[in-house]
Amino acid sequence: MITEEEIRAKYTLLRPHLKGRLRGLWAAAEAANLGRGGIKRVAAATGLSRACIAARLRELRTGERRRGLGPRAKRGPKFSEDKDPTLLPDLEQLLTDEVAGSPVMDQKWVRSSTRRLRDRLREKGHHVGHCTVYRLLKKLGFALRANQKRRGGSRCPGRDEQFRYIASQRTLFSEAGLPVISVDTKQKELIGEFRNPGEVWCRQAAEVNEHDFTSMAECRAVPFGIYDVQRNEGHVAIGTSNDTPAFAVNALARWWEQEGSARYPRAGQLLILADCGGTNGCRFRAWKLNLQEKVCDRFGLAIAVCHYPPGCSKWNPIEHRLFSQISMNWAGRPLRTLGLMLGYIRGTTTKTGLKVTAYLDEDVYRKGQKVTREDLDRLNLTPHATHPRWNYTISPRR
Repeated sequence: MITEEEIRAKYTLLRPHLKGRLRGLWAAAEAANLGRGGIKRVAAATGLSRACIAARLRELRTGERRRGLGPRAKRGPKFSEDKDPTLLPDLEQLLTDEVAGSPVMDQKWVRSSTRRLRDRLREKGHHVGHCTVYRLLKKLGFALRANQKRRGGSRCPGRDEQFRYIASQRTLFSEAGLPVISVDTKQKELIGEFRNPGEVWCRQAAEVNEHDFTSMAECRAVPFGIYDVQRNEGHVAIGTSNDTPAFAVNALARWWEQEGSARYPRAGQLLILADCGGTNGCRFRAWKLNLQEKVCDRFGLAIAVCHYPPGCSKWNPIEHRLFSQISMNWAGRPLRTLGLMLGYIRGTTTKTGLKVTAYLDEDVYRKGQKVTREDLDRLNLTPHATHPRWNYTISPRR
């Protein structure tokens, strides 16, 4: 029969080598070896509580670790997202309109602070602190980044209100099953033996021209992209002429005729998310006139256009969902021919199932399309109540 003195002597010898939970497991093993009354005798010899020894004994017998020490200890979730299963999905939903990214790198950031996100989560009924939001952002792959040379213009009035309005329009169209697309022109590329930023696995680096002179290029490619936000599909038109509103709208018309109308056969409306500048900017008369004539009147489609505020183009979904993936796919590879460029674009995929189509548009587009005041007066354009300069709807003319 093992006495308490023997248990105490053994415990004194092993105690420096047993830390925390292991100490309780050893005591539970001794109690199990003693049989009936073993918990009481081991507790008296070691000074450990009976509740602790009993909990560890159950753990040894069942193979399950339980939180707590006493027999009434309950198994409970460790983190807030375990207690509240809707917390993480709601946070991801908030980030849908808060995420921006670089069009040439796999880098993303969040516009709102952790405290602002915490307040918005509390409005949804989640009892969380900003530290929990910070931990969840890290879990989702976000991190604090150092400053980089990417300064935009001054903060324009109505910036936050426009972001909220764009988010509400996206939700409205999505819930109604109507298409939502993001459009923009990617960085123009020189076709030929020119250096392409990035690195690629190879035995020997490709040799390219020392200088990037336009005169040495076969041509200058102008990629205009259309990204279907709901279906995660990209459509890229490669032009070899000028980047004009007519070129952009022709790409839109071709996408709707060949893909959009088949994807959304019952849609009578379309939402376009665009930058505030460029050929599809809110100040271009030719952009609105071409939309009216080549898309709205031709297909009987009403188009709602929402422009991101000045200096906020990186929040346009096409930048970090399509263009960045294309740039990573051809990183470190010279774009020697247009066919090679089209192949890289068509071969761009992601884990989320991104699909991209591309084609070559060899039409010639002249700059400086003249749009008179009479042409504008004939547009069937309705400004929205919120920031009418940035938000408007063009309807078919009957």
